[in-house]
Amino acid sequence: MSDVTLKRRALLGGTAALAFGAPYIARAQDNKRIVVGTWGGDYSRLLAKNIETPLLVPKGWDVIKDEAGDPPRRAKVLAEKSLRRGTSDIQGVSAANMYEMNEQGTILQLDYSKIANAKNLIPAMKYPYGVGHIYSGKVGLYNPKLMAAPTSFAEVLDPKHGNKLGIIDIQYQYTMLAASLAAGGKVGNFEPGKALLVACKKAGARIYPSNEAFAQALKTEEIACGIMWKARAVQWQNAGINVQTIAPKEGVPMYVSGFVVPKNAPNKDGSYAYLNAMLEASAQEGFAKDMGYNPTVTNAKVPDELRKRIGFTDEEQKRLVDLDYGYMAKNDSAFKEWWDKSFKG
Repeated sequence: MSDVTLKRRALLGGTAALAFGAPYIARAQDNKRIVVGTWGGDYSRLLAKNIETPLLVPKGWDVIKDEAGDPPRRAKVLAEKSLRRGTSDIQGVSAANMYEMNEQGTILQLDYSKIANAKNLIPAMKYPYGVGHIYSGKVGLYNPKLMAAPTSFAEVLDPKHGNKLGIIDIQYQYTMLAASLAAGGKVGNFEPGKALLVACKKAGARIYPSNEAFAQALKTEEIACGIMWKARAVQWQNAGINVQTIAPKEGVPMYVSGFVVPKNAPNKDGSYAYLNAMLEASAQEGFAKDMGYNPTVTNAKVPDELRKRIGFTDEEQKRLVDLDYGYMAKNDSAFKEWWDKSFKG
């Protein structure tokens, strides 16, 4: 069993004890301990590789991971809102969910003077309540051996693909958005895409619980197409999976992954240390190479060949679409209910 797993179990065990009213000594009280809420899998592994191990551990920081999908982690932060001390120091979420957490009043308004590397941050990635870590765009994926190149979300999310179309469960918001654009809708109205998704499901579209499961299905050629962040596709290409990407003609929804600090974080010094480390040029360059996401700082040096693979051409950049974070935050619970009951169910 890995040390990370042991630390995570210790943290979760302590959280359970708190929930049941048992005596609880918060290990996060140690002023060199940082509790990081994050997704598991590749992202967590690369946080350790590019940020924690090379930049934080040598300075004496002890990083503990609390790994889970972002809905339960956001719910946990909200449930702890009234507590003097929460159980996490920093949380990894999308820009859309940063907005939602800010609206709920659970996260800190950041003091950028405490983040030295923020001087290199792209202005669009500098939120009052969160910091953009990496970004990419939602694109169409296809296996050129199994089908011709599509040009749009409409061609990817076509019921004619039957069970050769793959859909990722945890990407429900963005899949609904892509389907809406395919059906002639817009970023602030997902309703037009619902009928299309139901038609795809009835035709046999396969639903996978995670990004990793979807990648395995691409690798075995169980599926031929789907939608995903371009960055992930680049990562899968690096792993030898036969997949190509297209920038949909309806538009390329942007995705920003970043970090926020709960208002009641036990170790805010640790929170700021983590934010600063993630903006180091070396860490950003590592994520570009390992995960295929674009850096959010201007001083990261990404080789031209890699930049072409992970970025977008001048013409494709014109198709980049920012999201309606207010609409997504207001309707997220309704989206999830529809997805679970009417689509998956």
